[in-house]
Amino acid sequence: MAAPRYWFPAKRYGWGWGPPRTWRGWLVLAVFFVLLVVGAAVFLPAQRPGSFVAYTAILCGVLVAVCYVTGEPPSWRWGKK
Repeated sequence: MAAPRYWFPAKRYGWGWGPPRTWRGWLVLAVFFVLLVVGAAVFLPAQRPGSFVAYTAILCGVLVAVCYVTGEPPSWRWGKK
């Protein structure tokens, strides 16, 4: 049985995920940045900072959830043994 193909590999050091490994991961990251720019244009951080911060927090939460579901299981790593 083949090992699962993760979109986001685990980082070598620390906790979390590294750069995407597949085109789907890159697509998720590109959509995240496009939505971030669109949110900056819509919410204008200088005029409505609270709305922009809430929007950005929601986007980041969704990105972390996608990484958690499609990435390698997160755990603290100290590098290769």
